[in-house]
Amino acid sequence: MSTSPRQTVEAFLTGFRHLDTDAALSTVSADAQVNLYPLQKIGGGRDDLSNLLQEISRALPDLLLTVRSVLELGPVVVAEVKIEGTQAADFLGVVNQEKHLDWDTAWRFTVTAEEITGIDVYWCQNQLLRRLGVKRTDQIAIV
Repeated sequence: MSTSPRQTVEAFLTGFRHLDTDAALSTVSADAQVNLYPLQKIGGGRDDLSNLLQEISRALPDLLLTVRSVLELGPVVVAEVKIEGTQAADFLGVVNQEKHLDWDTAWRFTVTAEEITGIDVYWCQNQLLRRLGVKRTDQIAIV
């Protein structure tokens, strides 16, 4: 029995939800094309995705992922995901302030032969930085 693209993405999100980076990455091809637009990492790979997942897991040990919607369009799956948790470590260059964070994200997955071969990640970086207490985006300063 084959796995649908949606099931592959749901396996990724389940691993991420449980802070199990290895489980999440087990669904991702070794040569996946990864674009993390808010972090200005375009044309990256699986290692960039791994670094992002590990940083989120480390900074938000009480991580709560809320999947608002999943849309499957052939080999492309789009998921709208809210990421939420209490900051317990420095995150994206911002010192730990033990603030509760939540931000909306959109993930576009391309699935080929039961493996994720492409991921595009989007979120509003200004929204996230405001929640982290950053006053200026050209020069990180805590408010």
